[in-house]
Amino acid sequence: MAKKEMIAMLLAGGQGSRLGVLTADVAKPAVAFGGKYRIIDFPLSNCINSGIDTVGVLTQYQPLRLNTHIGIGIPWDLDRNVGGVTVLPPYEKSQNSEWYTGTANAIFQNLTYMETYNPDYVLILSGDHIYKMDYEVMLDYHKESGADVTLATMSVPIEEAKRFGIVITDEDGRITDFQEKPEEPKSNLASMGIYIFSWEVLKDALIKNQDIKGCDFGKHIIPYCHEGGSPIYAYEYSGYWKDVGTLQSYWEANMELVDLVPEFNLYEEFWKIYTNSDIIPPQYIAAEAVTVESIIGNGCSIYGEIYNSVIGSGVSVEEGTVIRDSIIMKDVKIGKGCHIEKGIIAEGVTIGDHVTIGVGAEVPNGLRPDIYGFGLVTIGENSVIPDNVQIGKNTAISGETELEDYPNNMLNSGETLIKVGVDA
Repeated sequence: MAKKEMIAMLLAGGQGSRLGVLTADVAKPAVAFGGKYRIIDFPLSNCINSGIDTVGVLTQYQPLRLNTHIGIGIPWDLDRNVGGVTVLPPYEKSQNSEWYTGTANAIFQNLTYMETYNPDYVLILSGDHIYKMDYEVMLDYHKESGADVTLATMSVPIEEAKRFGIVITDEDGRITDFQEKPEEPKSNLASMGIYIFSWEVLKDALIKNQDIKGCDFGKHIIPYCHEGGSPIYAYEYSGYWKDVGTLQSYWEANMELVDLVPEFNLYEEFWKIYTNSDIIPPQYIAAEAVTVESIIGNGCSIYGEIYNSVIGSGVSVEEGTVIRDSIIMKDVKIGKGCHIEKGIIAEGVTIGDHVTIGVGAEVPNGLRPDIYGFGLVTIGENSVIPDNVQIGKNTAISGETELEDYPNNMLNSGETLIKVGVDA
């Protein structure tokens, strides 16, 4: 096998439990984003745009749709005889078989894959962030600084710093101290979860820490390298970056796409985002339809009104329906005379006639207030909503619901309707 200067290891096995019913049957990196993409498209596109043609994708939780989407990597020009994209699920070994128990443990279990390419450098990525980054520029910084480990970092508001892993650097950019989600941060320079390791340093650290349960880069590997005297540097990134791991951040990132001048531009020629697209007919916008500042996917049939929303492919919206500030994923069917506000509606949902979504007062969700909030209504994949019901704010629905599931034709704000056999 040919030697590679740098390979990428893309961690895409997370459940994404903070996305609630959106990830009941699908891994977070496979969740739809921006009408036609999936979240994993962004780091994969960054790789090929940066000249990295060897990518290992580590999967675990609900991998079927992710595996199907990636295939052999054709959309990202990663269908290579040497290198390309390889899906790396946990596998049974002669002894000590186990699931991936931490980010570093997952990488350690794939040492053989990495050794196949004998790389000089290994790039560690997360599969659930939205951003554009030239990893080749980061590699140049890694080489020039003489680093063994380089962390991509970005400045965050100091009041938000306690949500991140924080690094403290000297005047040359060398990291002198770490704080993991500190109550009193010493700086506002946050780790983005993107790392470049010199191969021998990474290999040594993984082997030496292999017995740590749940071995993690931020908690174990990077501190181990730091304590051993390895030079660790911060590469400061100043572009757009969004962790879409919560329903609020996921909704906000989609809504930012339809701004008059979007901060994150999907239309740039020089840094394209590639995806595995369905072969479907073009969209149809009826004469009486209204669309304002929205993304409308191919294969859609729009007879109603859509404002400030992101609509996936194959969606049908019947006459008299008004949709505002919402994310509607692919193959959703919405009946006549509906009103939808701040909805996140997953793939394959069917909504009947005269349904109102997002009404009433702001009431904290009774089941998972930490997940279902911000005035949003979240409806899981392939759910069915019957005719003539009203659904309040901070609610979640999953499953084939019937009219008797809605007392007085209403799901009040803060309530959750999860049918038997569906995870919340």
